[in-house]
Amino acid sequence: MHINLEEALGNSCQATVKSSKRITSDNTDEIRELHLSIDEPAFRCMAGQNIGVLVPGPHPFGNEFHHRYYTIAGMHTEDAENVEIEILVRRCFYIDEVSGESYPGISSNYLCDAIPGEQITITGPYKAAFRVPADKGSNLLMIGTGTGIAPFRTLVKSIYDQHGDWQGKVRLFYGAKSGLDTLYMNDQNSDLTNYYDEATFKAYSAINPRPRMDASVALGNSLAENSAETWALMQEPNTYVYLAGLKKQVAVLDKVMSKVAGSEAAWQALRKQLAREGRWAELTFQ
Repeated sequence: MHINLEEALGNSCQATVKSSKRITSDNTDEIRELHLSIDEPAFRCMAGQNIGVLVPGPHPFGNEFHHRYYTIAGMHTEDAENVEIEILVRRCFYIDEVSGESYPGISSNYLCDAIPGEQITITGPYKAAFRVPADKGSNLLMIGTGTGIAPFRTLVKSIYDQHGDWQGKVRLFYGAKSGLDTLYMNDQNSDLTNYYDEATFKAYSAINPRPRMDASVALGNSLAENSAETWALMQEPNTYVYLAGLKKQVAVLDKVMSKVAGSEAAWQALRKQLAREGRWAELTFQ
């Protein structure tokens, strides 16, 4: 999603960090649950929408701000003028492919280091990338990696808790670097495992055999193992496809589906049809 910085700054407000809680053990990757309080009467949002976080510079290449999107995982309205939202943040580090050196992710470390009472600048909210179809008989195919599963939590909760009696098939393919990533799907955080008993819901969580391997590899293996069902589901006229997480997973999906379709041309034709009919949505990042 491209953003005009001047427009973003014109649509920004201050949020106060109300709480920051680490939800992973100390000997694993750090993932934090942040609650942000927004005392701005004009700010109105819904779970599943995105906000932007503006990290003040200076930054590399002379950039004054660094902008990053996060999905609103939950929200609570305290009164008419105060809204509290919840976001999940993984502390990220990136390896330079040339030097091999590790560099901290700008936004993730900024947020993970934020303490209660601190103010941060947010932009948005932006429209939810994923919307629940009006027809309860629609099929939903969700494909994601890592923290990309955050918007799917909201989507699935909306389907079963708010809409109820969902008749279509709901399928989640989720690639993870390690078992740690499945914390987004556990009972402790009221996540997706709560819906395993639903007759229409199935989740395929693939964990890499080597933790440092890209999560997209595990995702590709899981998709390949279930490619026939996935291909058949995509061809049904009431199926909606949602992608979230690392952008490289799009290439992984293309490779798997081109094989089961018989050719890349056949797969691309179906993908274009889904997009043309409003049944394809992506929320991906580098």
